Parts: sequence; structure tokens; C-alpha cells
Amino acid sequence: MSLETLWLALLGLFLAGYFVLGGYDYGVQMLHPLLGGRRGGHETERAHRETERAHWEAQHTHREAPRTRGNAALAAMAPFFLGNEVWLVAFTGVMFGAFPYLEGTLLSGLYPLIVAILVGLVLGSAAVQLRGRAHSARARRRWGALIVFGGALPALCWGLVLGLLLHGIPRRADGTFHIGPGDVLTPFVLACGVTTALLFAAHGAAFVALRSAPEPAARARRAGTTLLRAVGAAGSLALLLTLFGAGASMTNRLTSAVLAALFATALAAAWHWLSHGHRARAFAATCCATLLPVLLVGAGHYPYVLIDSAGTGLTVHEAAADGATLKILTVFGVVVIPVILAYQTWSWWAFRGRTGRRHPDYF
Repeated sequence: MSLETLWLALLGLFLAGYFVLGGYDYGVQMLHPLLGGRRGGHETERAHRETERAHWEAQHTHREAPRTRGNAALAAMAPFFLGNEVWLVAFTGVMFGAFPYLEGTLLSGLYPLIVAILVGLVLGSAAVQLRGRAHSARARRRWGALIVFGGALPALCWGLVLGLLLHGIPRRADGTFHIGPGDVLTPFVLACGVTTALLFAAHGAAFVALRSAPEPAARARRAGTTLLRAVGAAGSLALLLTLFGAGASMTNRLTSAVLAALFATALAAAWHWLSHGHRARAFAATCCATLLPVLLVGAGHYPYVLIDSAGTGLTVHEAAADGATLKILTVFGVVVIPVILAYQTWSWWAFRGRTGRRHPDYF
């Protein structure tokens, strides 16, 4: 295996890791109003009044104000929140260092979607942390709406990016790739966007079912099975468009067909296990479903890393840095990658099991 192929595999590993770990963050954010309330999906009006009265008394008696009542769905992801972004940082670092020509071409061509993803990340992260400091029910609802928006916008945009990469990005006469509104607003790309957003939501529901107390876990199971059926419907539309020549333009069709079949199998397995209460198996299946689209883009287009509508484009060799740079990066990678994996493994072990009294209430 050449260094170019090795670093392409690592690039895919980091993006797939982010889709798996950051994907349930997006899903939890989108679903937290439905799954996170202690009583019926939201705090009761009595609890709102008690909290507001406690804050009023704190302001007039100089006592410390109590923290806002938590959200079970947000509490489930709290120990891992923002820590999962390390995979996105690692992916960006590898792309900048090992594939500078891909970085220059991809970021400039997908600039509007990249900006939308970053806006959603910033708004969602800020809203999650500020919601718990709100002093009124109205403020909590506003922050809650921003949390949902901050999860839905990046999830949808990541799906649009996947759809464009699968279909092919228009190429100008000077060899640069560029997208316009008409390239994004096509049936196939929109179907990929909706499929990915629903998939992340279902992944988040499976995560809450795995981590939360029995009552929110039961709600998450019901929401997850419904969302998985919706993922299957949206994904079937994208597949039909491909079969009729208006969808993906894959270089390696047999490999792509196998990966698509594995994706469908993972969805079916997740639905079956979630329906029957096998929470860990269902979450493992949704993890597989979220990483397979990344593998589909990489393996389905190899040796291209970026294709145009005609089925040709930028190859791995053309996109990669020179051999000396890749050798230097390999030395750093031998040290950094095991640290990232060890940190993620430790965090999951330290905060294993359902959320409860032994876990601190962050949000």
C-alpha cells in the first residue's frame, strides 16, 4: 500500500469517525425537545414557575441561583459533547496536510455548504451550553430552537455534500470545481441530504435509547424505529434516481452496489433490534449505517477523490502531497492517531451505562 492510499484511508477513517460520533450529537440536538423532557417531552409549567421563583428570590436575597432543570437527551450526550469534534479537526488537518490540492479544490467548490455547516456547529454548541443558564421558559424555548437548528442544518448540509460527491461536481473550463444553487437543488442531492439528516436523527435516537433512563429510552426507541423507516424511504428514492441515470456516477459499480446493500442491511438490522429492545445492537447497527456513506464515496470512486459529472476528475495521486511530506506526516500520525483512539475509548469507558446519579448534570 502506497503512502497516498494509506493517508486516503486515514482521511476516510476520520470522516467516518466524525459521522458516527458527531452524527449522534446532531441527532440528539434535533430530537431533544421530543426525547429529553422528564415528563412527556417537556418541563411542566409548575416546574417553570418554581424555577423562575427561585431565580427571583436569588436576585433579591443574594443567594446562588439554582441550575435550570436538565434535559435527559442532552444529558445523555453531555460527557462526549465537543469531544467528538476532534474527529472533524483531525479530518481537516489530514486534508490540509496530506491532500492540499483536494483541500483547495473541495473547500472552494463547496464553500456555501461548508460555511453553513460551521454556522450550525457554532450556534448549536453555544445554544446547548447556554440553555441551562436561561432564567425563563421563553428563553429556554428559544435556546432549544437554536439547538434543533444547530443539529439539523449541519446534518442536512453534510448529506448535500455527500450527494454532490456521489453525483459529481460540475467542472469549469479552467479545471476548477464549482457548485451553484441549481447543482444542489436536484432531486438526487436533495434526497441524499434528507436521507443523511434522518439517518443522524435515527442514530441520535438509538444513542438516547442506549444511554438514558427507561422512560426517555422508550420514547427514543419509538422515535428511532419511525425515523429508520423514513431513512429507508428517502434512501430508496436516491437509489431509484441512480438506477434511472439521474443519481450517483460511481467509478466502481460492483463495490458501490455491495456497500449500498450493506447500508440497507444495517438499517434493517437497526430497526429490528430497536423494535425488540436490543439497545446496544441497534446502536452498533446505526453506527455502521452512518459510516458506510463515507466508505461509499471513497471506495466507490477510487482512484478519484473528486469527480465531475462526466465521471472523471481529481485522482489520489494528483491530490496528494509529495512523498517527503507524507513521510513526515506518517511519523506524526503514528503518535497522534493512537492518542485520539485511546481518548475516545477511555471517555466511553468512564461514562459507560445509562445516565443517572453517578453522572454529573452538565446541561
